[in-house]
This record gives sequence, structure tokens and C-alpha cells, in this order.
Amino acid sequence: MPRVKGGSASDRKRKKLFSITKGYWGRKKNVYRRAREAYLHSLSRAYADRKRKKRDFRRLWITRINAASRANGLSYSVLMNGLKKAGISINRKMLSELAINDMPAFVKLTEQARSALGK
Repeated sequence: MPRVKGGSASDRKRKKLFSITKGYWGRKKNVYRRAREAYLHSLSRAYADRKRKKRDFRRLWITRINAASRANGLSYSVLMNGLKKAGISINRKMLSELAINDMPAFVKLTEQARSALGK
């Protein structure tokens, strides 16, 4: 019985992997074993970094809100507590946008937070 090598399927598999790893540095782009390792690692990093991106953006928004609220005489935590007590529910992304693009509206929110705290 003649043996079947399955060369064309292997070629397609290798070609597909090398097209994905095109642009990687060194042997990770053209040596099958190294390319596969790099590809699998990049998949796991992509998954983890999609989660990380959410954390990073929240951190950025909080930093921006804190800077703007300190310019108005409140710390971030005091501002958020005041907004909660005033019954104002606005997410950090929108609050950050107000702090950057619409300072008068942000100042009104800080005043409402301050009055809700009794300061």
C-alpha cells in the first residue's frame, strides 16, 4: 500500500500561519514551530489586553476627573460621593468628557455635589 504524505494540506496550513505571522520579528515569522508559538501567545495577549483596555480607560477617566475636580476645590472621591448623594448618576466617561470639553457644565456638577455634601 503506498503511503499518503498529505503535503498539500500541510502546505496550506503553513501558508495560512505564515500569512498571519507576517511582520513578526526574526524566526517567528518563517519557522513553523516558532511562528505557531508566537501566534498562540499573541492570541492570549489579545484576549488579555481587551480586558486591560477597559481598566486603562477607566483609570484615564478617573485621572481627568480628579484633575478637573481639584481645580474646582474638590477631590475625586469627594466629588463622586457628592454626586451620588445629589442623586446625579453620570458615568466616568461622560464626566471626563465634560471636564475636557465643557468646563462650565462640569463646574455646575461640582457645585451640586458640594451643596449635597453641605460644604
